[in-house]
Amino acid sequence: MPAKSRCLVFFFLTLCASAADYRAGVARVDITPKQPIWMSGYASRNHPSDGVIAPLFAKALAIEDRKKSRVVIVTTDLVGLPRAISDVVAARVLKQYGLERADLVLNSSHTHTGPIVRPNLISMFNLQEEDDRVLREYAQQLTDNLVAVVGAAIGDLAPALLLYGEGEAGFAINRREPTANGIKIGINPKGPVDHKVPVFKITTPDGVLRAVLFGYACHNTTLTGEFYKLSADYAGFAQSEVENAHPGVTALFFMLCGGDQNPNPRSSLEIAKKHGRELGNSVNRVIDRHLMSVEGRIRTAFVTTELAFAPHTRETFEKLKTDPVTAKRKTAEAMLRAYDDGRPVRGIAYPVQAIRFGKDVVILALGGEVVIDYDLRAQREYPKQKLVVAGYSNEVMCYIPSKRVLSEGGYEAVESMVYYGQPGPFTPDVEETIFDAIHRVMKRVGL
Repeated sequence: MPAKSRCLVFFFLTLCASAADYRAGVARVDITPKQPIWMSGYASRNHPSDGVIAPLFAKALAIEDRKKSRVVIVTTDLVGLPRAISDVVAARVLKQYGLERADLVLNSSHTHTGPIVRPNLISMFNLQEEDDRVLREYAQQLTDNLVAVVGAAIGDLAPALLLYGEGEAGFAINRREPTANGIKIGINPKGPVDHKVPVFKITTPDGVLRAVLFGYACHNTTLTGEFYKLSADYAGFAQSEVENAHPGVTALFFMLCGGDQNPNPRSSLEIAKKHGRELGNSVNRVIDRHLMSVEGRIRTAFVTTELAFAPHTRETFEKLKTDPVTAKRKTAEAMLRAYDDGRPVRGIAYPVQAIRFGKDVVILALGGEVVIDYDLRAQREYPKQKLVVAGYSNEVMCYIPSKRVLSEGGYEAVESMVYYGQPGPFTPDVEETIFDAIHRVMKRVGL
């Protein structure tokens, strides 16, 4: 190349890099269990996994602004992370990479064809000692992998452009079906949904696509309890759809407020792939459009609030300690031990996090299996923002019902709690307690 041409190329690349408001880095690590392992999500399962449909991944996207403020978003093909893991990961990341807790997001896709992530949902099953050993070893390796993938993404930082757009996918449906006998898990076409697909596009300064972060509000449960092979369900197939269309790109799936949303239809591998294609194709269409450029400071905030459980007594659990349902019996035993120790479980810590990019785009990350009401209310309260409301973030401790869902009852409000080893439903102020925390983190990021 002639010297003049080399100078022009160098000048162009320097100009692009200086125009980029951010630096970004991406990384991934395979977190597929290496041996048969008990799977999470369905209490009907009676033996460990017996194969792999598609590998599971943890992926990380690091973004840094001009003032060196930094956030790392980690997505995992898992049912959910317990505090016992997320707190350790956050502490190690702070020590090794100087990343504060508010600057780290840990989100799970909530696949029900992934492993149990101990100690979450362990009360579902009567496990043998060897089964539990496998789960403990997996949890330790997972912890190491999550720390490593954060470091790898930080080490990959390079000048980048951040763009934002939205698509749509229609397979999510509200699953809280009203019946003469109360709410059941079924199909409720009249129930609230949010079919929006938020998409973050990360490119080099000269427009080469590097990564895509996208979300959807729907339970990752196309594959039901009779499936014993590991996979990331529709979310995994959607990520593959994007990556296959854009070789060399890293696609990350962010689970939104899908607590009371189910894929429709479901219960076959082909349907899971179909939903994945629909979601992935929606993302690909957004990528190809002219998107909104995101510029400016990164601001983050993280608070922990306390959610109170409805009043209970020792007698509540004495009645359940001989129940034939494993989860009820094990939860009762745990609650009785807490009473014996003089520390009955009256509440639970709950994480709320906000990440603001520039003036217009905010990710609100909520713990637990959050129902869609939180997403819709947050968007009503902050209408001027491009607001992405994610559940399943930082810790998945149980379902998080809204005041409406709690008053209606049903699985998300009451029946599910025992599977998470919780003492019962929340008090009616659960939604207002969480929104008080939401208002605090949003204020801290300037809203």
